[in-house]
Amino acid sequence: MNQRERRLFLVKQLLSEEKQYRNINIPSDDDKQKKLLRALMNMRLPKPIDKYFLQIQNEYLQEANKEKGIVRLANLAPIQESIYLWQGDITRLAVDAIVNAANSGMTGCYIPNHTCIDNCIHTYGGMQMRLDCARIIDKQGYDEIVGKAKITSAHNLPCKYVLHTVGPIIQNNLQTEDEEQLASCYQSCLTLAEKKGLASVAFCCISTGVFHFPNQRAAEIALSTVKQFQKQAFHKIEVVFNVFKKSDYDIYKELLC
Repeated sequence: MNQRERRLFLVKQLLSEEKQYRNINIPSDDDKQKKLLRALMNMRLPKPIDKYFLQIQNEYLQEANKEKGIVRLANLAPIQESIYLWQGDITRLAVDAIVNAANSGMTGCYIPNHTCIDNCIHTYGGMQMRLDCARIIDKQGYDEIVGKAKITSAHNLPCKYVLHTVGPIIQNNLQTEDEEQLASCYQSCLTLAEKKGLASVAFCCISTGVFHFPNQRAAEIALSTVKQFQKQAFHKIEVVFNVFKKSDYDIYKELLC
């Protein structure tokens, strides 16, 4: 199968799973087909997946991720010892682990084609990642606690693992507890990475954006927590601060230079 054939197969299978989708017409335009497939993947609840479907999905996503362009750590220049700053799509990074700003349910964003990092990571990782996360939550018996982290396979992403962490949501004024919880997100991710023997981790800007943590203060906490951990770590962990917006890039650049 080529990419179009794979995409059409996946769309048809997902439409056939739910009665309310069966009258939806599949567009002929490639971009509209891609949006429909992503929307169906985003809305699908965590449940077992047919092995042949997974095979086709994996082939499709691995090719799609290659088309976006894979960025390896060796292609980046450190801005400080063992610290990198990179602006772009975190799902392109071929590091040991990338960090996902998850919600407390930890099974991803269900809003069709939403642009949040949680949606992007689950979309391009594959639907089995949602099932992995659901099983973790089911086993522990409660939603993920703010400031903690869990690890799953990255499946079809170019990285090896995804570290899922739930950051604080700022309702009104920033509180000391919010700052401590954000620091705990970075600490928890790095502790898991160290236990797993990982050599490189890429962090997104946890809790900023729609979670309303002030960007400047978030970057300060991120840097201080990471640097302190690196000093005490049993083995070297290289850290990439991944930003999507130019404004965040400027904040980190000023703090690091």
